[in-house]
Amino acid sequence: MAHLIEKPLSIARDHLLLKLRCDGAPAPRPGQFVNIKAAPGTDPLVRRPFSIFDYSEGIMEIVIRVVGRGTRLISEFCAGAQIDMLGPLGRGFTLINGGRALMVGGGVGNAPLFFLAKELKRRGTSVSFVYGARTADLIYCKDRFASAADEFLISTDDGSEGRGGYCTETGCKLLTGGTFDRVYVCGPTPMMAGMVRLAADNPAPIEVSLENYFGCGVGLCSGCTVETATGQRRACVDGPVMDARAINWDSLSER
Repeated sequence: MAHLIEKPLSIARDHLLLKLRCDGAPAPRPGQFVNIKAAPGTDPLVRRPFSIFDYSEGIMEIVIRVVGRGTRLISEFCAGAQIDMLGPLGRGFTLINGGRALMVGGGVGNAPLFFLAKELKRRGTSVSFVYGARTADLIYCKDRFASAADEFLISTDDGSEGRGGYCTETGCKLLTGGTFDRVYVCGPTPMMAGMVRLAADNPAPIEVSLENYFGCGVGLCSGCTVETATGQRRACVDGPVMDARAINWDSLSER
């Protein structure tokens, strides 16, 4: 359970920030997620999963993109509401101490990378962050992202802010022009697959946070199964963070 501290805050078109007090819950690790029940009763039945945008001293922040009935119901929560929430769940990112990290995010997939960037910066890691969005009015919390990175670049598909073109192209240029100890990617599946393919010749380990639809979030329904080099894996418990090079991306693109 969690309590909503204040009403959902609009941070970009169709994007809201929820600030939750989670007293008594374990502190999350960057890359983990929570599963929220959108309404009392059984309609809708399935919980909605959300990456953790930030966490500090019992207060968790998550970013919600309103795309359907469930997220719309969550967007209508009132300040002080008690929220039926499971979490933190899943496997988070591998954290490194020192060195250089490259992050490439797309859309709402940027959210878990902020929490990660903050933690890596605390550990003395230099962070280069490529924030990707389709267009300028979908960019959220820009100043907060910039504060967590040593190098911060915005890339919009339509060129309305920052560099024009896909964020994967900007990320690949940075990767080609420098040496990174680890690469972290989160966003739509085609975007993540594209980044992995563009970086095929680079030796840096790449981790992705999968945006699969988690039915239960705890590995019971197996609805988020992913084909990997070592067999079928459930993204909600074996992920959502996984070794990008071990995933069969063609099998995901067929869904």
